[in-house]
Amino acid sequence: MSLDLKRAVSQPITSIDALVDTFRAAEKPRAEHRLGIEHEKFVYAKSGAKPVPYEGPSGIGALLEKIGAAGGYAPFRETPDSPVIALQRGIETISLEPGGQFELSGSPFVTAREAHAENLRHLSEVKAAGDVLGIQLVAMGYRPFGTPSDTPWMPKTRYKVMRRTLPERGRLALNMMQMTSTGQASYDWADEEDCVRKTVLVARLAPLMVGLYANSPLVEGKPSGYMSFRCRVWDEVDPTRCGYLPAFFDGSFSYQAYVEWALDAPLLFLRRRGEYLHPKLSFRQLLKEGFEGQPAEMGDWTDHLSTMFPEVRLKKVIEVRGADCASAEMTGALGALWRGLLYDRTALEEGERLLPKLSFAEHKAFHETARTQGLAGKLGNQELHRLAGEMVAIARRGLERLDPQDASLLEPLARVAASGRSPAQAILDAWEKDPRPEALLSRFTL
Repeated sequence: MSLDLKRAVSQPITSIDALVDTFRAAEKPRAEHRLGIEHEKFVYAKSGAKPVPYEGPSGIGALLEKIGAAGGYAPFRETPDSPVIALQRGIETISLEPGGQFELSGSPFVTAREAHAENLRHLSEVKAAGDVLGIQLVAMGYRPFGTPSDTPWMPKTRYKVMRRTLPERGRLALNMMQMTSTGQASYDWADEEDCVRKTVLVARLAPLMVGLYANSPLVEGKPSGYMSFRCRVWDEVDPTRCGYLPAFFDGSFSYQAYVEWALDAPLLFLRRRGEYLHPKLSFRQLLKEGFEGQPAEMGDWTDHLSTMFPEVRLKKVIEVRGADCASAEMTGALGALWRGLLYDRTALEEGERLLPKLSFAEHKAFHETARTQGLAGKLGNQELHRLAGEMVAIARRGLERLDPQDASLLEPLARVAASGRSPAQAILDAWEKDPRPEALLSRFTL
């Protein structure tokens, strides 16, 4: 997400074709393909079970200050007088989600092990600072206790606007912003055909990933009936910008299809005059009508794409978005999984053959099974954990052809698939033994 209140002046948008061309401009030769991972995690005080506020001597602001001073990061403020909301060290960025979730947006690397090593360094820095402040990091996909009203907001102007606009679109919008945490991975493409194949494959296999990473079974201190309640939350955020595109499943996906889908979503904000404004327009209307006598600009489109939340998202990279926050090892495995599946052509072909062709409705049912039952579910008469195990095996073979040193990162995923138990089951087991909030959170620290 953008950090700044201001937006550089950019070219007016002259046609929908110009929007399509933004994806064409992101194409890269295969030799230049990279990957990156993002790892969000919850921040709690070691002495309690309440989310940590920004303010105070042991708050999120103090944590950022201590990390920045020790690690040589440059602090980022929206204005010279506003609080620090991010840290930057080269391309590496530590930022805050609305409820204080700490996020590493990592650098692009050739290998998954490089991305994993960067994340381990980051976690070591955060934990060292957190130990001094009495703060711990917790790896779960949804806060197991409390509600959005119990969760403090971070001092970022964009979130103030989204706090007002997104609840108009869905009942669980604030839950998404404050209560969820995820791991993501990003990949490049060579041309439109390559982008389409990779994006569609991620969409089709996403429920298997959901099962492997399902790690959010508790809501307000009780089992929710979902292995991944984080995944469930997205149903009631905004149906125009979340979920899956029907074009992923009917053979019609293209740059143009993604653009047309995004055009019809309402603006969550529009940056003008150093402010976040909220005109009641879809992007298609902004393109046609302009705003306050000014045309839509390419920077507006970049902002808009960052507020689209499908399970697999296009910006300048393909973003894989369906995993709950999990351990550092599982997050490293996420980068390796999709490197093996997407960057080796044979693995890409094997991945395309792994599952039967499903209609949009059938895929949504598959997705529901994965988030509800996790790896214990079935697709037809096939067990999800066995399909997930085969997906991991395909990725491993791909990595062995591409770069055998990355293949070992998949071992945690292979163990999860073989066990038939999503990570959420360990949370449920621990909760049944000791439901005290402090005890449960301490059990799943990073």
